[in-house]
Amino acid sequence: MVISVPSSDLKAERIQALLDNLSAYIEQYHGGSVEMVDFDEVQQLVKVRLGGACLGCPLSPMTLHGWVEGTLKQFFPEIKVIAE
Repeated sequence: MVISVPSSDLKAERIQALLDNLSAYIEQYHGGSVEMVDFDEVQQLVKVRLGGACLGCPLSPMTLHGWVEGTLKQFFPEIKVIAE
């Protein structure tokens, strides 16, 4: 028997896995973190939250838009990323 998983669930899992890898690196080397808060398949929107040392850091916008958003768009060019 084959169980069909909605494509949006698979995509959300792939996005989550990528963000988990990014977060592990950010935590290891910079003391911060990134986590997925929500994924909207219709609007192609990923909401994320920065944490740890990223909170209050003057470079957090660069981390979010340059690094996190840039990496996600390499693998998922159709999505948009915003911080909550």
